[in-house]
Amino acid sequence: MSIATTTPAIPDDQVVELMVQVPPGQVIKYDLAALASAFEITDPGRIAVETDGSRTALVTIYPSNPLAVMPPPTEADMTMDAHGRIVVGRYHNGRPARRKLFDPRTGSAVRALTFGTTGAGKSRTVQYVLACEKRNGIVSWYGDLKGGQSAPEARGQVDWLATSQEEVILMLRAAVAVAQARQARYAALGRNAFVIGNPDPLLSVRIDEANRLLEKGAPYREEATYLVKELGRTGRSVGVGEELDAQAGHLEELGGSDTLRAMLKEGEVTLLRWSSSMMRQLVADGLLPAGTQLMPIPKSLKPKVLRSQFAAGAGDDDDDVCDTQGTAYLLSGPHPASMMRHFRIGSIMPMPGLDPEILALYGPGDPARLEDTSFDAAGEAYAARGTDDMAVLCAAVREDQQKQAAKAAAGNGGRGAKLLEDRIRIVLADAEDPLTPDEITVLVNADGGALVKVGSVRNRLGLLADAGDVTRAGRGLYEIAR
Repeated sequence: MSIATTTPAIPDDQVVELMVQVPPGQVIKYDLAALASAFEITDPGRIAVETDGSRTALVTIYPSNPLAVMPPPTEADMTMDAHGRIVVGRYHNGRPARRKLFDPRTGSAVRALTFGTTGAGKSRTVQYVLACEKRNGIVSWYGDLKGGQSAPEARGQVDWLATSQEEVILMLRAAVAVAQARQARYAALGRNAFVIGNPDPLLSVRIDEANRLLEKGAPYREEATYLVKELGRTGRSVGVGEELDAQAGHLEELGGSDTLRAMLKEGEVTLLRWSSSMMRQLVADGLLPAGTQLMPIPKSLKPKVLRSQFAAGAGDDDDDVCDTQGTAYLLSGPHPASMMRHFRIGSIMPMPGLDPEILALYGPGDPARLEDTSFDAAGEAYAARGTDDMAVLCAAVREDQQKQAAKAAAGNGGRGAKLLEDRIRIVLADAEDPLTPDEITVLVNADGGALVKVGSVRNRLGLLADAGDVTRAGRGLYEIAR
């Protein structure tokens, strides 16, 4: 997209909308910083650009950042509509931003992902959705892997709150068992889809800080990855949905890209403030069309103003309260490249204890509970939730994992060494760019395991490439398969 040398003045108090098109045979591209500079706009947050992925772009220029101030949600916002959606915030143009809790057209439970860097508003977003689930009679199972600190107000407001990796594993096992039991029960009834309340409630299983459970080196990564996959395969048609909420890093840190590819393409995906590596991965996985540009979400809405280092007050450290918490892109929505912002959730300033505004969002009464007919499938872990018996069950999970780790170490001469194939996968997953066999060998030998030669690495690379785990990115270059 090119802007004429002389651009028209933008009125200070009006919204201006421009339709821009490139000639046939070209694909529209733009540089947001250059666009703002052309219109002499110091705050890029005043500009919104949407493209059709081809020749046309719609440029909207606002008098001020339209997402600077957001109201709290209303009861109507939190109530599911006929399409299974709730309103989570507003787009830059003031229209409601919605996400699904259920798809009544297909009778499918929702799979969802929420990504965001530290301070991006992920925990508040999770709290809001949990409160909406309670108000809409959805059974919420919530794993908070910050020991319960991410959403402390959720205690007593959800059917099951798990605060350790061991309890989350027990929760996932129970969820898969419930899904499998419902599958058998529905098959006997001749049902091939889920209908809310007929007779069972919708069940939502959510893992917050999921990267702690699924990242490389996590003690339960292998089992957790399997359970997440199995729940995704089995749960949708029987009313068991799942959501992963995680830091915006490599998808490889969430059990490997294959674990999430289907969820990314078919689920509800919310992208709060992100990392550059996350953006590259989303494009690579086909969630966003190649060439799609999302305006980076800054940490602050306060425009940067340069002034002389010798001017009065130039060294003052101004208190910056113009944060962008809750600003996001709903990548699975109808406007994936349109910036939106979630409602203001909770008190503006930190509270010394539980936040009364967040507690009010959950509303009165007890949360929805799992149906009686699934109690046996959910097992003793479900019966033990919220009691001292849970500590005993978690200790058994931990002891079993330690025994398996010791057995694996004994099988490797007591060294606990990983297979060379696994070491190569880890190196390539961490790499930003494709690597040569020599570079891979250096990095593998730096991981603390047994030293290997480049010939062995070349042989394993060939096997991994044939298996589809590794891709040849060019002559003598390899990268992890995405």
